[in-house]
Amino acid sequence: MIPIKNDEEVGRIREANRIVAMVLHTLKDEVKAGVSTWELDRIAAEIIRGEGAKPAFLGYQIPGLPPFPAAICASMNDTIVHGIPRKGDVLRDGDIIGVDVGTVKNGCYGDGAWTYVVGGVPDETIRLLEVTLASLLCGIAQAVAGNRVGDISAAIGAHIRKNGYHAADSLTGHGVGFALHEEPMVPNVGRKGLGARLRAGMTLAIEPMVNVGTSRVKEVGWEFKTADGSLSAHFEHSILIRDGEPEILTKTG
Repeated sequence: MIPIKNDEEVGRIREANRIVAMVLHTLKDEVKAGVSTWELDRIAAEIIRGEGAKPAFLGYQIPGLPPFPAAICASMNDTIVHGIPRKGDVLRDGDIIGVDVGTVKNGCYGDGAWTYVVGGVPDETIRLLEVTLASLLCGIAQAVAGNRVGDISAAIGAHIRKNGYHAADSLTGHGVGFALHEEPMVPNVGRKGLGARLRAGMTLAIEPMVNVGTSRVKEVGWEFKTADGSLSAHFEHSILIRDGEPEILTKTG
């Protein structure tokens, strides 16, 4: 069952996502050559705790894996999502890094992600990021009461395909709010008119994960990587379904 949130609950979810947006905005100036992903994690955790929240990813568990060991996911280059921050993973000029942030405050969760460039990168890399972000915005535009989840998925997938890229297999968006992951799943490919009906008060995390060379992925512990070693980008906003235009809860500006 998909939770519908009342105004008080939306307020708490909005606060958790405000902190996510704060972290992502701050890290924009911290992502530079010579900085380790471990250091980005330290900065993010300090901000989250300073706002009276907790990192939602730290200690997160799924069957068969140890608890996630960090406050953020830091996914470099061919790592699609769930990259583990490490002292030895130091950013270099030309890298890209997707940072995924989760928070929990007053029993409610926020979730968002952004992909940053490190120094100068080729035009082809910039295009990957632009297309991925644009596909997210295409999906959000369909996130209105009365539409269906498939309308979001179809819009994202169509934009990715027409630009010659690939949505990562089996990785999806999701509901968010009372838990980090709620119903419904929000795939990045789909058909219009299918899936659950969207209603005002639903809160969703929409997150296209877009690969250059293939849709196929390989799992290495927590981390999902492109099967062919090509680049991948990831953008995510948590949004509130309303009667009319959706509200982006993780907007950074």
